[in-house]
Amino acid sequence: MKSKNSSNKILALIKSQGFNKIELDSVLETKYILQRSGENFRKYLFSFYNSNGEELCLRPDLTISSVLRYAQGNRFNKEKVFYTGSAFRKSYNKKNILIKQIGMEIFSSKDENKDDREIIDTSIKVLKKTGFKKAKVEIGNFKLFELLIQKLSIPQRWKDRLIKFYWNKEYFSQLLKRLDSNSDIDPFIVAGDHKTYLKMKKENPKKMIAGRTYAEIIERYERKVNDPRLTKTGKISSKIIKEFLKIKCPLKDAPKKLNDFYKKYNINISVAKEFFPISKFQKNLKFEFSTSSGRGREVEFYSSFIFSIDVKIKGKTKTFIAGGRYNDLSSKNLGLRKIPAVGAAVNLGVYE
Repeated sequence: MKSKNSSNKILALIKSQGFNKIELDSVLETKYILQRSGENFRKYLFSFYNSNGEELCLRPDLTISSVLRYAQGNRFNKEKVFYTGSAFRKSYNKKNILIKQIGMEIFSSKDENKDDREIIDTSIKVLKKTGFKKAKVEIGNFKLFELLIQKLSIPQRWKDRLIKFYWNKEYFSQLLKRLDSNSDIDPFIVAGDHKTYLKMKKENPKKMIAGRTYAEIIERYERKVNDPRLTKTGKISSKIIKEFLKIKCPLKDAPKKLNDFYKKYNINISVAKEFFPISKFQKNLKFEFSTSSGRGREVEFYSSFIFSIDVKIKGKTKTFIAGGRYNDLSSKNLGLRKIPAVGAAVNLGVYE
């Protein structure tokens, strides 16, 4: 099926589900992208300066554009919106510079479970409308990982670190090795941190270093010296996390599989079906659950429910639709007010 023909069918279907079409800005303030993805991401941006000296860039992501539109437009009521367009990213292999997508979002959710179900139900309708007979629907939930980490007997700094870098597979793997071996608890480093903390407490708290006040730096050191780094539970905690991230099963078996895992390690968590917002299982669709869902470990802003729908085109497996809930994107990543939201993107590039 040709991309343009499919695109028109998808747009018509999403509109029929009560979503309103919006237009997104093609140019964004670069600061919002760097706040979300870090300075390292700058190399992927098509950036430039306006006449006022403000750094701007072509949008590298449509979800961020839609969130900025909602937040900066002083919108507070629930909105169901959809849009189409391209995201622009530099690529060193000269491919995928234009990422063609159709997106849909629900902002200011009142009933998050209901809205999560609506997004995935609409995604499945899109799948069927475009003629795909079979597909794999993989469901994950970042909140399950977060709940597990908070139950482990490790220092809070370790918990914060593991949660923050869950999406960065390579660095996360290094963290688990360090946790396993307790390699970052050198007594000389601990003693040095304590000495630095006591010394800085004598300084003027308003004094600045590299853009931060002494008060801010002292607060960080205070957490470090008061949060014991020496832990005898690092090895078992690392083992539990690794085993948890290997859990993969048919979606219908997920609650039992997870609850058996928690029982095995005497962890006080009980999982029910609200973590898996599927209205009903459908014929020819393979529903799977994974604690290490690929989408959730590639995009850092998802906060709970995550999903992807994979199809086969010309013998190759491609992700056709992906999305999830991102309640913290506007506040933690963009520095704006908190906006509960869930959405999905249809990858039109699968036809190319």
